[in-house]
Amino acid sequence: TVRRWTGARVQAGGRAFCPGLGWLRIEAVEPIRLSDLRKADAIADGFGSLRELRKTLKAIYPHTDDGKSWWRVRFKLE
Repeated sequence: TVRRWTGARVQAGGRAFCPGLGWLRIEAVEPIRLSDLRKADAIADGFGSLRELRKTLKAIYPHTDDGKSWWRVRFKLE
């Protein structure tokens, strides 16, 4: 999944609870640029295309001059 944070809120090897899903095992957390996202990122995040993912991210996070960074988080359901 892709998030916009001031700093990483989770760490690889850690766990996070997601309501409706349960516990997630965090596999990787890395800062990214939106231009670095690929179709595989969109598919992994449940989108049909990279364009759809970028459109949704812009709707969720309309302000990009907020001092925050983009983060890619890979996880598995425990």
